[in-house]
This record gives sequence, structure tokens and C-alpha cells, in this order.
Amino acid sequence: MTQPDTAVDREHSREGAAVVAAGALCWRKRSGALEVLLIHRPRYDDWSWPKGKIDAGETTPECAVREVREEIGITVKLGIPLPTIEYPVASGLKVVHYWAAKADGLTLTPDGKEVDDFLWCSPERAAGLLSNPSDREPLEALVEAFAEDNLATWPLIIVRHAKAKPRSSWTRAEGERPLAATGRRQAQAVSRLLQAWSPERIVSSPWDRCVQTVMPYVKRSNAKLKLVDAITEHNAARKPARAGNTVEKLFDRRVPVAVCSHRPVLPLLFDALRTHMPARLGKMLPVSDPYLAPGEAIICQVSSKKAGKVVSVEQFRAYDD
Repeated sequence: MTQPDTAVDREHSREGAAVVAAGALCWRKRSGALEVLLIHRPRYDDWSWPKGKIDAGETTPECAVREVREEIGITVKLGIPLPTIEYPVASGLKVVHYWAAKADGLTLTPDGKEVDDFLWCSPERAAGLLSNPSDREPLEALVEAFAEDNLATWPLIIVRHAKAKPRSSWTRAEGERPLAATGRRQAQAVSRLLQAWSPERIVSSPWDRCVQTVMPYVKRSNAKLKLVDAITEHNAARKPARAGNTVEKLFDRRVPVAVCSHRPVLPLLFDALRTHMPARLGKMLPVSDPYLAPGEAIICQVSSKKAGKVVSVEQFRAYDD
């Protein structure tokens, strides 16, 4: 079973779908063995994974976290992406995006209406209980990742700052150029998107447009903010190795983190990331200008067991009105 390498194609599968949904396979370890969480839905009298339909203005990662919270009362942090499944429903094609989500130590409280029971069990038992046969596909990927020590991970996220005021209309210092009105709305969307992975640290260029992009998340999450001169446009152009070294240091810390920088700096950050991933994943990183749209992010999951190894890459754009 091959896991999806990136969420770019996963998002494209929304086109033409009558129903788009997202959810998570919650997992934990007991005595060294993998257990997964099944939920029972009284409306359908079936066993499945926590999932639900996407809301307007919501990305699929946000949907997955929200649905888990609403159905079983826990707030998870998304791990590696799992295979997307498709199946026909009365209105047409339904597409469901899945992620792994570690839920060890969390107290579950089913909502009682949509979900009236849950069960922690072995993957083998889950495969037998699942009512929808297609739900076994993400389960198989989860089991494979666990066997290969690629299931326990932490996120390293690269964000391009939100839309700034045009250079042509700005006469003061470049570092003081702020976000445009659209950019300020994008910054709120970036905050919502980042909550799907809940990075504990934010590393940002100290220039105003980058800081303004991450501040809504910092204020909402109380994440630690560190400003790094090496990833400003000016300093990265003068000393590119220092910009790449900023990423290298993050691998050493092994703490969930997001980095916010500028379009011209992104290739340097991506080059540093490529040295930590197999070639098939490295090819998924953007290689042409503008690399990312304003407010767009690359999410790398780094193995907790294999130091410095990236095991998945995804790309998401914060909702842009």
C-alpha cells in the first residue's frame, strides 16, 4: 500500500465530487501494538472512522480536525496523510480525505447523536468491523506506516506570507511593508489552517508582512515566536547558506514548527528540506516561481523514530475569499 505523497492531487479530487468530506484514523500504542479507533453511528448502524462533510470556506485538514472534535470530543493534531477514498452516494461521487492522528491519553466523549459508541481495537478486528469496504484502504496504509516506523511524526511547515501591499506603492523601508486588506484576511485563514497541526513554535522573518501573517495563530495558540534575520529577503540573498541552515536547526530540535518567509527565500528553504527526504518526495516541492501563493503552506511530517527523515509532503492554501 502506497501512501499519498502530497495533498495537491488530493485537493484536485474535489473537482466534480458531489460530496467532499474529511476525517482521521485515530491511533495509539498498547504494549507495543497498534490500536485504532472505530466509531458507531446509530443513524446508519455502522462502524467507521470519524469524518464529515466540509464546511464552506474550510480546507480539508480543518474539516478533519473539526469532525473528530465534534463527533468524539477530542482535538487531534494531524499526522501523515492517508489514502483518499471515493465511493458513490445518492447525490453522486463522495470523496473522503483521511489523516493519521495520534490520540493516546485523550478522553473520548462521543456526542451521543451522530456517534453513540466507540471501540479501540486491533487493525485486524477493525478491518472486519468496518461497514464500508473502502475504509480499509487508509487502514492498510496506517498499518504499513506503523510497521515502517513512519507513523509517529512531527510537523515542519513552510508558509509564504500573506498578500502584502504592492512594492510599487510603498515608499518606506521594505521591511515595514505590511499586509494588504486581503492579506490580513488570509492571515486569519492561515491561523485556522495551522491549527490542524498545532505547531508549538513559529519561526518568522522579522519583516512586518511575515510577522503579521503568523500573529493571529501565535495569539490564538500561545505558540513561541522567534524572529530570524537570516530568512529576510535581504539577508537570504546575501548569505543563502544561513537561510538553509535555519531549516537544518529545526530538524535538530524535533519540535512541531512553522516557518514564515518570503517568496524569494522559499527555494533556499526547500533545498534544505530536500536533503531530508527521498527523491520521490523531493520532486513534490515547488520548483518554479512563485513557488507558493500568498498564505500557502508546505507541510512535512518528520519521523520521530528516524531522525531528520521527512516521510510525507502536503501542500495547502489557506482559504482565500
